[in-house]
Amino acid sequence: MALDTTFLTDSLGDGQVTTGEDALEEHSTDWGTATGTLPDAVVYPKTTEEVATVLSAANDRGIPVTPYAAGTGLEGNAVPAEGGISMDLTRMNDVLDIRPEDFQIDLQPGVMGPAIEEAAGEHGLFFPPLPSSGDISTIGGMIANSASGMQTVKYGEVADWVLELEVVLADGSVIKAGSKAVKTSSGYNLRDLMIGSEGTLGVVTRATLELAGRPEQIKGGRALFPDLDSASAAVTDVIQSGVDVAKIELIDQESAMMSNAYTGADMPDSPMVFLEFHANHGIDEEIDFCRSILETHDCIEFEMADEERMGDLWQARKDLAFAVRSWDPDRQPLHPGDITVPISKYGALVKEIKELGEKYDLMTPCFGHAGDGNIHYTVLVDTDDEDQLARGEKLYAEVVDRAIEVGGTATGEHGIGQGKRKFLISEHGEQTVAAMRSIKDALDPNGILNPGKIFPDEE
Repeated sequence: MALDTTFLTDSLGDGQVTTGEDALEEHSTDWGTATGTLPDAVVYPKTTEEVATVLSAANDRGIPVTPYAAGTGLEGNAVPAEGGISMDLTRMNDVLDIRPEDFQIDLQPGVMGPAIEEAAGEHGLFFPPLPSSGDISTIGGMIANSASGMQTVKYGEVADWVLELEVVLADGSVIKAGSKAVKTSSGYNLRDLMIGSEGTLGVVTRATLELAGRPEQIKGGRALFPDLDSASAAVTDVIQSGVDVAKIELIDQESAMMSNAYTGADMPDSPMVFLEFHANHGIDEEIDFCRSILETHDCIEFEMADEERMGDLWQARKDLAFAVRSWDPDRQPLHPGDITVPISKYGALVKEIKELGEKYDLMTPCFGHAGDGNIHYTVLVDTDDEDQLARGEKLYAEVVDRAIEVGGTATGEHGIGQGKRKFLISEHGEQTVAAMRSIKDALDPNGILNPGKIFPDEE
């Protein structure tokens, strides 16, 4: 039976509710989900009050509501698994206030990364943890999925720069989580509870973020290595030696080859490490320190680039996800690999991934935010070949299981969504997951907020 949307059209303005086929299709998947579930309706609230009105009415009727923004998630986080209402927050895209004297900015959830950087940049500030996908992502999505990126090694995750949130709960009530003070020990930490909850506990309608002054000195470049073991060992040594590096990214030979083919770049088809340094003084000394460490790991070449060349290098790294997808039309990524492990385990796990690729005879390019132990590995398969699919699933799962075994996580920055639910108990344990479920039940007793996400199905 079609959803009666009268209660929505009565509450929202013209053009804020649609059941059009194109809109429903658009909101049935995200970037990492090939096929999804159609919502019954899409709503476009513009204010906190409108979000609260929709949630209250939906809760009274037992209708699922799935928050949606840019649709650039990779684990089906914003896919409406049980239909109902897709709540598109992209029209809540205002920068509400900026207080440079406090290094703070207030935003609605639909603000995209470039708008944050533009507003902050007018005051000589920036948002340090902005992910590499920040130019196509909203701050609401970043907060919902506890995103992070290339600069996590120096500046931490998005979560570390969130001060205060305004959140609408399932019943339409509005709460404040956190404080505009840079520290507080007052009451339960509801702010961190909401971050990474993927819209299953509430809908963020305002965020106060902390900003930082732009560093006066920025330099970057790349280091080439004869083999992947040397490159990954160099990364580990750089971090353990305390080099003050802002970005340190590893890409393997396959990834370099794919990036060159996609972007037309002239990178060597060999394992390499991209680096960037931020400082207000003494940056050359830090670079020399880093160089001395890299050279102990058979570094073939350590090239520092000017600003224009550095932009080209980082663009090649940013485009890797697209490059991998377009490499072979007959072989597509099975799932988005996103494990993170303690830095001492990093090199060994990269090696294991490549060995598993050989074992299962599947191309498995690896790249990622090496400095914080994050490995993006992509299992490429012919989706029409059942044997390849089966081998790919085994390879993918074995890598996640191994990451958890050595003290890591199934997902460093993409969230659980639909894709990684089966790993939740093995990572956290049954009692911990039961505690998570109890929080969900307390805040959303009717289970309307983004159902079918995070938790594995109960038997």
